[in-house]
Amino acid sequence: MKLRLAAGLALATAAFVPAAAADRPPPKLIVAISVDQFSADLFAQYRQHFTGGLRRLEEGAVFPSGYQSHNMTETCPGHSTILTGSRPARTGIIANDWFDQNVARADKQVYCSEDPNVPGSSFKSYTVSTHFLKVPALGDRMKAADPRARSVAVAGKDRAAIMMGGYGPDQRWYWTGKSYTFGGKAVPAAAGAAINAEVAAALAKAAPAMKLPAVCEAQSRAIAVAGGGKPVGTGRFARAAGDERAFRTSPEFDGATLALATALRREMRLGEGPATDIVAVGLSATDYVGHTYGTEGTEMCLQVLMLDQLLGEFFRGLDATGVDYVVMLTADHGGNDIPERQNEHAVPGASRAADVLSPGPMGKALAAKLGLRGPVLLGSAAFGDIYIDKAITGAMRRRVLREAVAAYRAHPQVAAVYTREEIAAAPALSGPPETWTLVQRARASFDPERSGDFLVQLKPRVTPLFDTSHGYVATHGSPWDYDRRVPILFWRKGIVAFEQPLSVETVDIMPTLAALIGLKVPANEIDGRCLDLDAGPGSTCPAR
Repeated sequence: MKLRLAAGLALATAAFVPAAAADRPPPKLIVAISVDQFSADLFAQYRQHFTGGLRRLEEGAVFPSGYQSHNMTETCPGHSTILTGSRPARTGIIANDWFDQNVARADKQVYCSEDPNVPGSSFKSYTVSTHFLKVPALGDRMKAADPRARSVAVAGKDRAAIMMGGYGPDQRWYWTGKSYTFGGKAVPAAAGAAINAEVAAALAKAAPAMKLPAVCEAQSRAIAVAGGGKPVGTGRFARAAGDERAFRTSPEFDGATLALATALRREMRLGEGPATDIVAVGLSATDYVGHTYGTEGTEMCLQVLMLDQLLGEFFRGLDATGVDYVVMLTADHGGNDIPERQNEHAVPGASRAADVLSPGPMGKALAAKLGLRGPVLLGSAAFGDIYIDKAITGAMRRRVLREAVAAYRAHPQVAAVYTREEIAAAPALSGPPETWTLVQRARASFDPERSGDFLVQLKPRVTPLFDTSHGYVATHGSPWDYDRRVPILFWRKGIVAFEQPLSVETVDIMPTLAALIGLKVPANEIDGRCLDLDAGPGSTCPAR
């Protein structure tokens, strides 16, 4: 697969023969794809323009209102739900990072995909591990049921490969900044070295700006960004030779990841063995584009249209093998555009969060008020889990909690603040995820061993990035539906197309795929339910 494709690449329409999904034998290969930050809003905005792989997926079972139903809609917790069938409260992956004041190191901030027990490990320099993941992924369950099954995970981010690949994939590959590295249990596939050589050759050359399709022209407008960031809105992914950061923030990156997935499938002959195999693919470029340029503008328009074409080529390669495969595509979370562009469109409440909401400044103000020393509050952002310094005990600790909660609740950009006791006492999660209260959404992300002393939720469209000088101008992570809603798409040759507009959850994906291959998963071990992929009276789900 070429690492860079022309924007006008056309997809040859495959010939499909409708069949009752419930009566078919299990597929030989599961292809589970997560597109980082591919919100339901982006899917809806561009679906009329799809002609490639995303167009093919629209001819399957379409669930346009999927939900990453938890509170902290970030990469690590989002990916932890997709192939485990469990919400972050069960997976233990409450966020991309959190604070553990009991770890034996000066740096108490831990990363979701590290093993903090490895000597020398830190938040910024860590050993990639499944240490924090509390539940198995689909590949783990498949291998336990039939050791002949093979599991592969390949992604642009280590946390995507870890959370989707689970404990013991045969091959696990992820990008480290210059190349893809191996972390699986089997002997590394030669395909990895071959793709890394291709990537190195591509990076050694400059990449010209991409041609702008007509559909993107209306979005080509330079938008000034507050906080020191550069203007965005007109980029077309021109790249200087050797610029790894620009490479990962472009469709080239997804092209390379899909090329590696293709090469691994070919070398390992996935889908050609006696048992069903699985390959989990994490495509990360959309997230990097969203963070760097926002969710509108030429950059995201080009990225989504190119993703469609790259997936089209990837699926055509699978078609050529003759393997009976099923595809699932979803996202780990959505995203919010930059407030400066939203203000031009009169979006209510669009703003950047005040610096005082960060745990550092807020803790400093509390320390001055209460006569304390030290950090007082620990946290990685102006929202999410916040921890009180464990050196503060007794009555003073209770006072710090009261004062901190009151200060956050009084701020005009804050929607809600909940203590860990309030979250633990929230009503059980039931009913459609869009009807859950804010505290219930927080409960879906709550782990008593890892969550903070209290949790801050910002108001809608408040972006917790005030310093944009380091390259990121937009983000996600809120409990609001623009970050929670994602598409969930299934396709298999011969499937009868249908669309189900009612809300479902990403935790429903794993039991749905398990049912297709006859894998029994105890209901008490997961949070999701099987989705019926048969458009007729039959069902692909086991009888209850």
